[in-house]
Amino acid sequence: MSKFKIEHGASKINLVLLKTNIEDTISQDIDLLATWSNNDRKYLVNELLRFAITQEEDFQKYKASAAANPSRSAVNTKVAPAPIKSSPDTVQKPDQALTGAATRA
Repeated sequence: MSKFKIEHGASKINLVLLKTNIEDTISQDIDLLATWSNNDRKYLVNELLRFAITQEEDFQKYKASAAANPSRSAVNTKVAPAPIKSSPDTVQKPDQALTGAATRA
């Protein structure tokens, strides 16, 4: 297995927003790693993900085959999400729901 290495003070990279939730214990470990290595959490999360992705051999094979055959590439198949339309009949604000429940009682 490869060894994971972190450079101290090497946090300057371009970032793209990724919204997700992580377990509390992992978050605490990332905070501790950030303090120990003098790096930003963002940098550390990127390095940890990069390391994990490079270690996954099956994914690396898939990635290579996807690059060789661009028509099957997941990057090229991204579809813009359809806008969500809300109907005034189906969407109630929380205060309206309470008022409606009070008038029905």
